[in-house]
Amino acid sequence: MLALFLPLFLVLLLVGMPVFFAMLMAPGLMLYATGMERDVSLLFRNIYNGIDSFPLMAIPFFMLAGELMNRGGITMNLIQFSQSFIGHVRGGLAHVNIMSSMLFAGLSGSAVADTSAIGSMMIPAMEKNGYSRKFAAAITAASSVIGPIIPPSGIMIIYAYTMEVSVAALFAAGIVPGILIGVGLMAMVALMAKKYDFPVADPKSTWTERGQATKNAIFPLFAPVIILGGIIGGIFTPTEASAVATAYALIISVWVMKTVKLRDLPHIFIKGAQASAVVLLLVELQQLRLKPLLVCLIVQKF
Repeated sequence: MLALFLPLFLVLLLVGMPVFFAMLMAPGLMLYATGMERDVSLLFRNIYNGIDSFPLMAIPFFMLAGELMNRGGITMNLIQFSQSFIGHVRGGLAHVNIMSSMLFAGLSGSAVADTSAIGSMMIPAMEKNGYSRKFAAAITAASSVIGPIIPPSGIMIIYAYTMEVSVAALFAAGIVPGILIGVGLMAMVALMAKKYDFPVADPKSTWTERGQATKNAIFPLFAPVIILGGIIGGIFTPTEASAVATAYALIISVWVMKTVKLRDLPHIFIKGAQASAVVLLLVELQQLRLKPLLVCLIVQKF
């Protein structure tokens, strides 16, 4: 049955069937073909059991928090904050790209969300400022890798769930390596800026302008403090912290900064659900012990 499942599963993917339905139909047809129709209900039970975990609930909440922050214009506040402090140095926009990714990593914990939020604004800005599109895309992709390292991290939550280790310990262990990666990328950009004569983005900001940029970014900058402080301090669990982060992002975006309207929430929820589905699909595939190449094909198709 397993020998027939994988080829049929791939065929269904190639003809354009959504991954979720392909995962159900392939084993379902095999059960009917082998006269085991009564076991079809086990498919739905196993899929539900695969994601029925309290720690895994943190993933969709953190994804939703990142989406709310992004749609609420908070990402732009982080970019302006970074630009006010380091935008005046040679290669400043590249440094701003990296620093913004480090700050946004503390909100979403996802490389995909990081790339989508930062790249959509920084790549056009870097091109307009004289950088090549290839370099702008490369620095965005490299800095977005910090997303799953600096907590909160979706990958760390999945690892902790699979290996039964402490999420708080993993979060605490990811802070220093994430910062070191960002500093290393900025050091490399500084060396390349001298060699290739990168442009200077803006004149040096005054301390008044920096103070205003910090004031505008204070709410998103305070979010990682709430999340990590609450988890490491034992105030709430990582899952509860993710719910707090989502509520915090919702309050800031809708009622404090008023950059998100109530009519925008359904679309934001859908985007957050789509991003979460990709991650939870990987969890389910990992439990099915599918080969890495097949996992890559499925993710690419999704």
